[in-house]
Amino acid sequence: MFHKEGTQTIVLSFLFTTVIALVTDQLISTQWIKLAIQVPLVVLLCLILFFFRNPKRKIKYRPDGVIAPADGKIVVIQKIIEKEYFDRERIQVSIFLSPLNVHVTRYPVSGEVILSDYQSGKYLVAWHPKSSTLNERSTVVVKNLAVGEILYRQIAGYVARRIVNYAYPRQEVTQGMDSGFIKFGSRVDLFLPIDLSLNVEIGQHVKGGIDLIAEKRDQAIPLTK
Repeated sequence: MFHKEGTQTIVLSFLFTTVIALVTDQLISTQWIKLAIQVPLVVLLCLILFFFRNPKRKIKYRPDGVIAPADGKIVVIQKIIEKEYFDRERIQVSIFLSPLNVHVTRYPVSGEVILSDYQSGKYLVAWHPKSSTLNERSTVVVKNLAVGEILYRQIAGYVARRIVNYAYPRQEVTQGMDSGFIKFGSRVDLFLPIDLSLNVEIGQHVKGGIDLIAEKRDQAIPLTK
């Protein structure tokens, strides 16, 4: 199953590969030259299909928790002052998406979309500390009755040049539901209330819609700075 955001790219890539394969088959008689042209094109087509895959997943709903909004590796866990919306201390959890990860983004909690904002910006490498505030990005805030307001941010990177965001204000959304897509690698940042208890650590690989990032407990485990 492929994501709808890849439809045009997949169709054009398939047509291009087919045309070039047929042309080389007709015009080139030397077998190794044919293969030298056709094989890389087929490999490239397979990589494009792999990139736009959208596997079906059984979402693990956590009404008292925040689930991973994307597949990838946890690269940042820290307390910071989030200045664009909250202007107060939050826990930042950043997920880096490599080109090999599934690039679907999902709502980390159920609730009402309070903010959906796009900002143009730079294209620093996704792991750069300032990419969260300087790069092209989409910022979404979802208000959940159990865990409060959760902000997640899709961030473009050096390679990723297109962010797709489906959220709009006053929309009621469901945890794990498709919320967008990031083309060709980047990262997603979460900004969580400081009273939530984290369930992940640096270097951990998570799956969107499945793995628990944080949850509401009677006694939150403190995060050391």
